[in-house]
Amino acid sequence: MPTYDYACDACGHEFERQQRITEKPLKKCPKCGKNKARRMIGGGGFILKGGGWESDLYSGPSNRSKSTAPKSEPSSTTTTTTDSKSTAKPKTSAKSDS
Repeated sequence: MPTYDYACDACGHEFERQQRITEKPLKKCPKCGKNKARRMIGGGGFILKGGGWESDLYSGPSNRSKSTAPKSEPSSTTTTTTDSKSTAKPKTSAKSDS
C-alpha cells in the first residue's frame, strides 16, 4: 500500500498516511481538525527489507530465468575431431634463373 505525504494549509502540520490508490485524499488535519489538508507530491521511493534482494531488484538466484544463468564450460567427454590433412597449398616463390 503506498504512503502519501500530507500538509495542512491552516497549521502547517505535515504527516504521512498509508492509503490504497483508489482512496480519496484526506481533507481533515489530525492536529487542528480543519479541512485544509492536501496531498503532497512525493518521491515514490521504497525500501526492500530482508534477505534475498539484489540491487537489480530481482529476488534470489532461484527465481531467475535459466537464460540468464551463466553458461558452463563444455564437458571433458565431448570430443572434437580435427582433420590432420591440410587443404591449403604451400606458397612457392617463382625465381627466374637468368
